[in-house]
Amino acid sequence: MTNIAFFEPIDAPTGEFRYRPTTFAASLWAPGTLNGPAVCGLAARAVEMEYGDDEFVPARCTIDLFKAARDITTSTRVRPVRSGGRIRVVDVEVVQHPVDADEVIVARGTTVFLRTSSNPPGERWHRSPESVTFRPPATTADDLSPRFASDDAQDSVGHWEKDMSKHQNGHRKRMWTRAAPIVVGEQPTPFQRAVVSAESASLVSNWGTTGIGFINCDLTVAISRLPRGERVGVEADVHVEDDGVSVSNAGLYDADGMFGTALVTAVNNAAAQIDFTTVDTSERYREA
Repeated sequence: MTNIAFFEPIDAPTGEFRYRPTTFAASLWAPGTLNGPAVCGLAARAVEMEYGDDEFVPARCTIDLFKAARDITTSTRVRPVRSGGRIRVVDVEVVQHPVDADEVIVARGTTVFLRTSSNPPGERWHRSPESVTFRPPATTADDLSPRFASDDAQDSVGHWEKDMSKHQNGHRKRMWTRAAPIVVGEQPTPFQRAVVSAESASLVSNWGTTGIGFINCDLTVAISRLPRGERVGVEADVHVEDDGVSVSNAGLYDADGMFGTALVTAVNNAAAQIDFTTVDTSERYREA
């Protein structure tokens, strides 16, 4: 079992929960900043800890990433908006605490919990098993490394690889990943796994022949059920871009099939372009 996590808890004089980012939370975009999965995961954890319920599924989680999170002490604030018989809505803020300045809100989000029951009568369209292109690779339980695949001319569903540089192309991409824990000493819940993994919708959708030059400013995760197992698959489904703005949608999978989607909008960040043929990402997935 690994002790890798995005944050470690620290004592706060006010009695609130505060967290110190670990090196695993570091972003590739700029030194001293945090990556999207870390920020989104912390927000999802806060909402679930206070308002999660076995009778409700967190059907939609939207997180706005409107300011770069820094490598400093971080906390969360959660506020209920509505708690009804079938719908529960909860807001969250991710707050950072500079040593010599006022607190800064770097992200905010809304999670909609829906009460589970049975499906209404009738038949509705859904993807047939024959049309699904996502086929997860075989992995071992103690391997943290994600796998990447992309379509190519020879094989509509390309081969899975650990090496990201082998998939720096202009084809449709997919990823099979295992989310790291949010906080040291905890194992991620299925909801946390879904949100952390879904943040890779930006990666698989905006990654092209020269690397990734779009940075996402939000994440919306919509699920009909919680993922089963420790691995989550993310597959690019829709991508459009114009005038330095992109919109992407990705399918979310586990070993049993599709369970949801992820939507991201992104803005041109080519000044800090990440080229995966020159950047070594292997340290992110090592055993600790």
